[in-house]
Amino acid sequence: MNTMKSSPSSGVSRRRFLLHTVQGAAVAASAPGVISFAAQEQGKPIVPTIAPSEKITMGMIGTGPRGRGVLQCFLKESDVQVVAVCDTQRDRREATKADVDEAYGDHGCETVRDFRDLLARPDIDAVLIATGDRWHTLASITAAKAGKDIYCEKPFSMTIAESIALADTMRRYGRIYQAGTQRRTIPNFIFAVELARSGKLGKLRSLHAHTLNPATTQAWLPEQPMPEPDVVDWDMWLGPAPWRPYNSEYTRGNWRDHYDFHSGGIVEWGSHTVDQCQWANGADATTPVEFEPTADGAVARYANGVELVMRGPGSGWLGLGTCAVRYEGDEGWIETGDSGQFVVSPASLRANLRIEEMAGTDPKYHVREFVRAVRTRSQPSANASVAAQSHIACHAATIAWRLGRKLKFDPASNTFADDDQANRLRARAIRDPWQI
Repeated sequence: MNTMKSSPSSGVSRRRFLLHTVQGAAVAASAPGVISFAAQEQGKPIVPTIAPSEKITMGMIGTGPRGRGVLQCFLKESDVQVVAVCDTQRDRREATKADVDEAYGDHGCETVRDFRDLLARPDIDAVLIATGDRWHTLASITAAKAGKDIYCEKPFSMTIAESIALADTMRRYGRIYQAGTQRRTIPNFIFAVELARSGKLGKLRSLHAHTLNPATTQAWLPEQPMPEPDVVDWDMWLGPAPWRPYNSEYTRGNWRDHYDFHSGGIVEWGSHTVDQCQWANGADATTPVEFEPTADGAVARYANGVELVMRGPGSGWLGLGTCAVRYEGDEGWIETGDSGQFVVSPASLRANLRIEEMAGTDPKYHVREFVRAVRTRSQPSANASVAAQSHIACHAATIAWRLGRKLKFDPASNTFADDDQANRLRARAIRDPWQI
């Protein structure tokens, strides 16, 4: 086995085509549009020059570490102007305002703590949503109803029902939606999907998705004195989640693995890796039809016979980085991850191929694709319909794991066959006055 990666001196830049071939050795995709965004980027400046009056004006909802990282990409886009930021925590919204003001050399960025005030601004065209998971669906649906286009971090839903509602809302209101599953626009992941769909691996047999521990806890952290709402608006921070006493650990980001705020590790990473497997299998419009729990994940099966294995970090991955995927056919296989590297067999599939090496967490191309989609009113690669299917698959696998039994699933109705308990877990109650 050989690990292929681009040379630091190769001169591949973000202004050039994502995938480069020498002597025509790159594998062609078997279905149109597999690397459509990359093809559009060839030879074009990634940040065009544009008049101020033609800029897309944006607001930001939720300003934690990941959100501020994605924001930096938007601030580098010359046809975007960020005009407002929202967070329930004063220190976060003020720090993010400072980021925006420094980027633009002025003091024009507004701060608000209630996202509805930001959405009420008629001059805002689009929003970046980077709250905790509990808010993603509700904030996105509210933004769509307010006439905004949406770039939303993942996981984009807490349940199967939320996944369906979000996709339906984006269709009904005609909004552009990009889920923050940025590996859809990262070169090594694109190449792996392209290879799987080209037939060069032979008939696909199994797809492997790197996931995390599905377990969550129902425990509450000890109650602490409640801050003033302007410092931390605890009621708004909770939003649609059930009420519980304030503890600063939650607001510092340690809400993960608490059931009320988090759907578990299959959804956390599977929203990326299962999404990649769906794409590789040509299954963006469906889901597997069977889910069987394992010790650290699940095995699912598609109607076409392909097996989807969701497995944890200690399950024999090749060490190519987090959020790894592996596609196996009867004539070869490929594995890749967030390092930007990949291993492929047979070796002939990598002859004379150069791929831009890029961290799997980098959203720069994904952000640019969203901006272009807003301008052209075209659907981006991680649109709501595509993301809904991969999230539904992750939620269904999690339900099978929690119940500890094999489940049959109907992708047409998004229901489990003859299992009332599993079907009840497709949705959660949300706290008044919030509604989806």
